[in-house]
Amino acid sequence: MSLPIGLIENELKEFESRFRDAVKSQTPLLDRIMRYIVKRKGKQLRPMFVLLSAKLCGEVSDSAYRAASLVEVLHTATLVHDDVVDDSEERRGFFSVYALWKNKVSVLVGDYLLAKGLLLSLDNNDHRILHILSDAVRKMSEGELLQLEKSRSLNLREDIYFEIIRNKTASLLASACSAGAWSTSNDDEITEKMRLFGEKTGIAFQIKDDLFDYSSENVGKPTGNDIKEKKLTLPLIYTLNNTDSKTRREIIYIIKNKNTDREKVNWVINKVNEAGGIQYATDKMNEYKKAALDILHQFPESPIRKGLEDLVLYVTDRKY
Repeated sequence: MSLPIGLIENELKEFESRFRDAVKSQTPLLDRIMRYIVKRKGKQLRPMFVLLSAKLCGEVSDSAYRAASLVEVLHTATLVHDDVVDDSEERRGFFSVYALWKNKVSVLVGDYLLAKGLLLSLDNNDHRILHILSDAVRKMSEGELLQLEKSRSLNLREDIYFEIIRNKTASLLASACSAGAWSTSNDDEITEKMRLFGEKTGIAFQIKDDLFDYSSENVGKPTGNDIKEKKLTLPLIYTLNNTDSKTRREIIYIIKNKNTDREKVNWVINKVNEAGGIQYATDKMNEYKKAALDILHQFPESPIRKGLEDLVLYVTDRKY
């Protein structure tokens, strides 16, 4: 499944230009880091969701471009801060800002990006869009902290897992879709509908990420990285709640004490497979994908709606 770039090719070019301008700084160090970040941008899924959601409801406006830039600025800020929290040396196949400039600079760069995002909206009186995105940042922080609090005990309930990913991952995608919709519709009902569409898609996106830890596609073998980092993902939560007590105790012991032992990690992966954790998570992902598409199908059929459908399918069918 390919990305529907052709539908918004001109809009993406305009967005990229505006995004570069939005993060420029008069401070030489900051400007150098901003240029490094811009050159190593990812697939820009979230700006695509903003622009397609805007186009679904009307003509792409200056407000829509600012919304796309704000989403990407805030997303970039959270990634820079995440790399500090996770001691991550790599981001998108390159050295992270944290690896090159260390803690203090990384935290300040993230703060700078958050401030630039706020000013981008305030300077243009985009108060509703700023409210939508600020609420997403709040939820993301709450989701991260809830995950830290709950994962230490390795006794995470499924409802808590979904609360975490709804806040930590899905909230930004939900805000991207609702901000895009608001920028061209100024309609509360449509904006809420697109927020729900983005939330369902975001949850499916995170479950797909969970499944990569157990998949042998591309890499030739399961990675087990989440197990090594003691992260409780949906396949593992299902297994812990649906296996015998002896196996459960052994899995918890390995995650806590032997999570760098490749053989032990593979044993956990096999147990997750045997317990049906992979199939369960796949079924859940498909439920959320269907829910997202059902919301989208409430809008009239059009090439833009098809483009958003393709984005949903890309999120759930991607190989990496």
